[in-house]
This record gives sequence, structure tokens and C-alpha cells, in this order.
Amino acid sequence: MNFFEQQDHARRQSRMLVLLFALAVIAIVLAVNIVMALLWILLQGQPLAGAHHYPHGFFFTNTCITVLLICGGTMIEIFNLRDGGDAVARMVGGRQVSPNTIDLHERRLLNIVEEMALASGIACPKVYLLAKEESINAFAAGYNPNEAVVVLTQGALTRLTRDELQGVVGHEFSHILNGDMRLNLKLLGVTFGIEMVGDFGRQALEFAWYNSDGIEAGFKLAVFRIIAFIFGFAFFVIGYIGLFFGRVIKFAVSRQREYLADASAIQFTRNPDGLGNALRKIAALSDKGFSGAYIGHRNAEQLSHLFVSAVRPHLMAGFFATHPPLQERLRRIYGREVEMPDEQELRVQDVRNFPVPSDALPALAYASTPLRAMRTDLQEASTAIALAAAHAYGDGTLAQIRLSPEIDRVAHDPAEAPLLLYALFLNPADERSPQLQYLLEHMPNQIAQVKRLAAAIVQLPENARLPLLDLMMPALRQLSVPERDAMLAQFQRMIASDKRVSLHEFVLQTVLVRRLAAQANRAVRIKYATVNELRAECLVLFSLLAHVAAPLRKEAVASLFMRAAHASPTLALSEKDVSGIDALSYSRIKLALDKLNQLAPLANPALIKSLLAIAGEQAALPLPLADLLRAICAALEAPMPPTVAAVYTNTGWPAASLS
Repeated sequence: MNFFEQQDHARRQSRMLVLLFALAVIAIVLAVNIVMALLWILLQGQPLAGAHHYPHGFFFTNTCITVLLICGGTMIEIFNLRDGGDAVARMVGGRQVSPNTIDLHERRLLNIVEEMALASGIACPKVYLLAKEESINAFAAGYNPNEAVVVLTQGALTRLTRDELQGVVGHEFSHILNGDMRLNLKLLGVTFGIEMVGDFGRQALEFAWYNSDGIEAGFKLAVFRIIAFIFGFAFFVIGYIGLFFGRVIKFAVSRQREYLADASAIQFTRNPDGLGNALRKIAALSDKGFSGAYIGHRNAEQLSHLFVSAVRPHLMAGFFATHPPLQERLRRIYGREVEMPDEQELRVQDVRNFPVPSDALPALAYASTPLRAMRTDLQEASTAIALAAAHAYGDGTLAQIRLSPEIDRVAHDPAEAPLLLYALFLNPADERSPQLQYLLEHMPNQIAQVKRLAAAIVQLPENARLPLLDLMMPALRQLSVPERDAMLAQFQRMIASDKRVSLHEFVLQTVLVRRLAAQANRAVRIKYATVNELRAECLVLFSLLAHVAAPLRKEAVASLFMRAAHASPTLALSEKDVSGIDALSYSRIKLALDKLNQLAPLANPALIKSLLAIAGEQAALPLPLADLLRAICAALEAPMPPTVAAVYTNTGWPAASLS
């Protein structure tokens, strides 16, 4: 099952989520009305048997209040989660790991996350740490791959080897790429709402005992407390209906997706022992009385379906467990029963004593003295970033791109990362370029560093420049929304300074806006079922790609455009539909991409297939075409096709102009 099928499956599960939510609401409403009716009978001193008279609108009022409480709680929680993954990470006490951290465990984790991000062609996620949790666990959260966060416990950092940590991170990247995150955030809102009735009962119990100062002492106080206790206890018990349905919903939605994420992580890393040994350690620690995946934070149960493994032992941990049994997951990974690790394997690791594997060396950052001290042969003048896309698409070998120490440092520094972005826009050989003149006028104090960075970027292979942009995302996302908006506006003015938009500028701006704009972390609503509903927008993209491909493929624009027409017969295209290059403004293309991003998942493969038909799917892609397709995939929140990804794993690819 591919990425787009997974996205569609997630949407269908969302509809099941609505059905289960409705059933839960009905069950809770019935229980509340029964309890309220019994309380009314008791307060009136009437016998339980026989006919009873209730006030006008009694049941209607009970129903409205209950539904309002549940739906209101759901709406409030969804609103609280509007910031996506960051909000979820903060719910369990997550602390963001600084991109330029010098802690060895954290540095190793960031290196692994960067490798996975570069491999998958998505923006490098923010990384959060649950510093107080000594167990082994992790989760990913967010509304889309461009704004995902990856959260790991301190125990995962200290108890797992590099391969095991990579397996766990690969599992979380599988959730990112399989479309699970948005569904999981919806699940958070839904379960919070239906569990609110029980929380309301608990608060009523607390109110009865701790807020009775204004009640006259003696008999009245005793009666008040008894009534409040009965009322609160009844709603607290009803809350278990919500808890039951909450776990049923989590079980129905998340359990099979854990098997899928395990399989995807192994395919992604090409190493079953990585994730397999991590799960073995969790199981072994649990068997020894230490809950290997236990999360102590009070919100952990609410987020239980997000984690790699169950966060708490639970009364309903059998059939309704949110995660499959660890032994069954291990059996599916290895195809057999496996033994548990010994005490030596379970010890807390010391990164300083790690043997550094050869494939890990390129991904280590050398900016800090402790890292340079790890091995003498690491004290070289440049840093290498491993592009691990071969794990997902190739033969398992790593292509390497070497970064200067200054580029590596600036890319991970939120204060200076914008300067590296300005450098990506510059041609340092052209001292008279309007962009350079704009920076001289508006940023005179930083222009020397920008020019120095631009000169260093020129030394990189050209297929390293967009991956470098992805690498900078965690640092750039630490900027506040007003700071990011101001930066994007500055780029817009810088691009407009020469009254034209080059392909290089278009690609960079498209990726930046999609990943850093104020609304970039918001869920995108699906509005269109087929590409036929977006014919005009498809024409814009087909025309753009045909104009870019024509000089590279040495074919006529109309001929290339008709390749897309043959790949998309339902659009009924002809040569006269091709838009002229002058009609393809940045604003028009951006509007087309925004609307196409609202296309149903299963309609996306046909669109991308048509674009690849123009680019030449069977032949090696020239870099300008690959960059444009990479930017389009980023705008559509889709993974890069293997043909495009291959361009960025081959550092020996001949240089091609981006202008």
C-alpha cells in the first residue's frame, strides 16, 4: 500500500471515527438521563416502581447539557491543538532540543532525524525530549509532514544504540509519511470530549468536599455533601463509558497502523535489528518490573495511541489495547520467536564510549569541542551530512555532501539561519545583482557574512542546496511567527528587486512559504475528489513544467504538454490549452498549488504521474526539473517520487544551472 493509499485509508478511518464518536455520545446521553432520572426519584422520595413525573423538558435539558459538554470539550481540545505537533509535545512536558546542542546524546539524535528527513524529502522535523522519562518510547505528531515534530524519552537516548534509535525514529517517520499524524490529532480531540463527563464528575466530587464554606454546618452540610457525592460519583462512573469508547476508538484506529509503521520502518532503514532490538529492550525491561515504555506524565494516557509502545499497564490492555503485543510485533519483524536481551544490553549507554560506525561518521556535527574529542580522525576541516535516501529508494549506500563548518553551524543556529537563506538566493560572482544591492541597502551589517556563506554554498554540489534548506527548518521554526512573516516578506522584496522570478527563486520561495508561513502548520481540508474539478490548476502546473523542460529536453513546449494530456485523458487537454510563460506568474502558480493541495489523496498519484510524464520519468532528470518537482511535492505535502529522489542521492550528478 503506497503513501496515497495510506492517506485515503486515514480519511476513511476518520469517517469511522465520527461514527464511533456518535455512538459514544448516544451511550453517554442515555446513561446521564438514566442517572438523572434515578436521582430525581430519590430526591422526591418516590418509589422506584410505578409511574414518575418529571419537570417539563427534563430529559431534553439533560441531553443538551451532556452533548454541549462533550462537543464543547472536543472543540476546545481541537482548538488547543491548532499548533499541531508543538502543542502535543508540550502536553507531555516536552522540551525542544536545540538544533545547535552540544549534548552528545541529543546531537546523535538530531543527526539521525536529519538523515531520515533528507532521505524522505520532507522538512527536518523539530525534535522534543521528555527529559524526565527514563523509559524507552517516542511519538510523532503534527497536521502534515512539513510541520511534524518527533518526541523521544530520555531513556530512548541513553538506553538505545545508534541503530536502535534509528529504528525508533524510522518508525515515527513512517507515521509521518503514512498520514497517521492528522488522524491521531483528530483522535485526541474526540476522546477528550467523550471523557469529559467523567472529568466533570471528578470535579464535582472535589467541589463537594473542598468548597462547602458557605454552607451552614450540621445537617444541611451533610445533605449537601451526600447529594454532591452521589451526583459526582454517578457522573464519574458514567465517565468510564467515555473511557471505554475512547479506548475502543483508539484500538480501532491505531492498532493495525502500528504493524504498518513497524514494517515501513524496516523498509526505510533496511535494518530489522534496529527497531527489533529496541522493542526487545522495552519488553525485557517490562518483564523485569521496570515498565519499559511507561510515561509518568498525567496526560500520557490521553496520548497513548501516539507512542511506539503502550504507556501504561491497563485493565483493558488485552483486546482493547491501543498497541499490539510486543511479542507479536517482534514475531512479525523477525518471522520467529526471539529471546530477550541480557543485562549488558539493557545498561544505560555512554555516548562517549560508543564505537562510531562508518555510516554514522558523516552525519556527526563537529562544531563542538566534545564531539571533536570523540575521535582524532574527526578533526577535519569540513562536516559531512549523509543523504540517506538510498535507505528508502536505492541500494543501501549513502551519498555524502560535505558542508563547511560555518555552513553547518549557521544552519543549526536560529539567529543566523536566515542569513544562510539569503545566501542561497545570491550569486556571489555577480557584484551588481539587484538582490545583492537590496541586501547592501537593507542589511549592511550582515552583508559580509551573507557573501561569505554564498561563496561556501557555491562549493557544494548543486543537488545539495534544497536538502540544505530542509536541514535548516528546525532552526528557522524556532523563530516566532512575526519573525518568520517578516523574513518571508523580506525574501519577497528581494526577489522582486530585479522584476523577475527565476526558477531557482521560485523553487526556494515555494518551499519556504509552504513550510514557514503562518498557516503552514494548519490542517488542510480536502475539498476536491478528482483532478477534473481542478482542470485550470492542472493546466498551470503542466504548462510551467513544460516550459522548464523544453530547453532541457530539446523538445517543443506543446509536445511536452501533450505528454501530460495523454497521462490525464479525463482532463481532455489539447495543445491550445498551454499557457504562455508570461501568464505563469508566481501568484497564479501559488494559488494553483494551494487548491491542488486540497485534492483527495487517491487523486494525487495521477497528477504526479502526469508531471513525471512531462519531465521524463524513465530517464535521469536534470537538476532544474528535479528541484521544481521537489518543490511541487512539498507544496502538495507528497513524498518525492523515486525518480526525483535519485537526483539528490547521486552527488556525482553533473552540475546544472538553476537560473
